[in-house]
Amino acid sequence: MAGRWTEVADGVFVRRYRFYEQNIVAVVDRGEALLVDTRSTYRQAREILEDLRAVGAPRIAAVVNTHGHYDHAFGNRVFRPAPVWGHVRAAAMLSPGGGQRETAMRDLPRLADELAEVELDPPDRVFPGEAEVPVGGRRVRLAFLGRGHTDNDVVVTVEAADVLLVGDLLEEGDAPSFADAYPLDWPATAEAILARTTDRTVVVPGHGDLGGRGFAARQAADLAAVADLARRVHAGALDLEAAVAASPFPPEQSREPLERALAQLRGELG
Repeated sequence: MAGRWTEVADGVFVRRYRFYEQNIVAVVDRGEALLVDTRSTYRQAREILEDLRAVGAPRIAAVVNTHGHYDHAFGNRVFRPAPVWGHVRAAAMLSPGGGQRETAMRDLPRLADELAEVELDPPDRVFPGEAEVPVGGRRVRLAFLGRGHTDNDVVVTVEAADVLLVGDLLEEGDAPSFADAYPLDWPATAEAILARTTDRTVVVPGHGDLGGRGFAARQAADLAAVADLARRVHAGALDLEAAVAASPFPPEQSREPLERALAQLRGELG
């Protein structure tokens, strides 16, 4: 799928970019497009615009940020004046005090010049729970199902398409990122995702290969296992090193989620 648009349902196109193995989605109808996520820099965002020529160069009618991390939203300004939709807390994360510029500069020092030109441009169409966005003659629905990868992840469904866009709430090919996560909440959010799937649903994660209901179920189970291990450590039934060894994720990627979960259990993350 990398390097080309794949039509996973009528008018729903996915293109994977090698940078971060990221999936960008365009919902196209009647010469308009709704774009889901905008990548990390203006150059990367302009690459999306160029690549959209392959599906008819539709007019960008709306943009959705699945959450407020820089790799999903720093290209927003390239697609203006289209409205940008996102959870109300995604807008806060993308504000000057939200820490995303600092995180991006730390993660991507080789792109410092490109990042320097980015002006933070948070979503201007915000919602706390659910929203509906028209594109062409179709409706795209956005829903916040609970905290998980961040406190502002939304999932996206498209009218008349058995496709579920989950952003970084599910991740294929690597352990999910827990740097801003709520590991105790995440299993319930993953179960809510699973409840929205059928055996025919195409599940589009923010990064990695497309999946289906089985992929969503496996990740929900892994997230639940991490939360359970953390509760056992908090209760004194297990030490942290044993929990790291028992985690479904690789050891080098298991300490952070457990420590975040323990911080939740201590009341430090709300």
